[in-house]
Amino acid sequence: MPLVTTKEMFRKAYEGGYAIGAFNVNNMEIVQAITEAAQLEQAPVILQVSAGARKYAKHVYLTKLVEAAVLDTDVPIALHLDHGDGFEICKDCIDGGFTSVMIDGSKLSFEENIAVTRKVVEYAHERGVMVEGELGKLAGIEDAVNVSEADAQFTNPAEVEEFVTRTGVDSLAIAIGTSHGAYKFKPGQKPQLRFDILQEVSERLPGFPIVLHGASSVIQADVETVNRFGGKMPDAIGIPEEMLRHAAEMAVCKINIDSDLRLAMTAAIRQHMAEHPDHFDPRQYLTPARDHIRELVRHKMHDVLGCSGKA
Repeated sequence: MPLVTTKEMFRKAYEGGYAIGAFNVNNMEIVQAITEAAQLEQAPVILQVSAGARKYAKHVYLTKLVEAAVLDTDVPIALHLDHGDGFEICKDCIDGGFTSVMIDGSKLSFEENIAVTRKVVEYAHERGVMVEGELGKLAGIEDAVNVSEADAQFTNPAEVEEFVTRTGVDSLAIAIGTSHGAYKFKPGQKPQLRFDILQEVSERLPGFPIVLHGASSVIQADVETVNRFGGKMPDAIGIPEEMLRHAAEMAVCKINIDSDLRLAMTAAIRQHMAEHPDHFDPRQYLTPARDHIRELVRHKMHDVLGCSGKA
């Protein structure tokens, strides 16, 4: 099965009350773990690449890894650019084989955001590629995205209809309380998503796919493993998985997960090296890392996103 766009994925997800997992990839082991999980769960999946990942691994290496994953599985796979910060990076990815791109104009004014998003949409749609836009600003740090808590802004539901109509985007990322990175909330701060905003957005855009960024749950067991075997992570509180499941039952068709993957990989490697300090073969410590990511992704697909069996 060749790479697919997100159009049909999102239609089925909206109608079925589940979400597609969009998992960030940086190397071979992560690509393998995610796609093995999708194959085992018979779930559609989005492999997404950030600007930081392209800088680290190079565009051609990542696309070839994804091509190999497509040959090795029979589930729908889309290749998506995460947080493209301008027209040129979106164009590069469209020309380079991506089936979906995100243009993140959230740092711009409303009119500037519309202008750059519309430019990307026109270029992408001529080539059969889907486009995700964003309204609102998520707090947190992840790769090149760095937004302070003071600068974070919830999405204004009153703007979504005009934005979607004038840009022609295929999906919309909104800010309702999720945040990028592992350190999502201060000690004693209770995670809470603004489902009232999500509800109003879905009413204003009936049938339209909504996206949640910064949706890692920061699995506590992995935080403890990192700490136990030499890490320095403080206790971290992520988005409760039951909240994400509820969002998927509403209008959210795509949920982005990155920090949980990084944490799972780091925890497995730290544990392996602490227990086997004489090992120096990367295959020895990357195998459990890959296995740990695979099982985490299976859990997300089956228990949180609800997309298992939907391939």
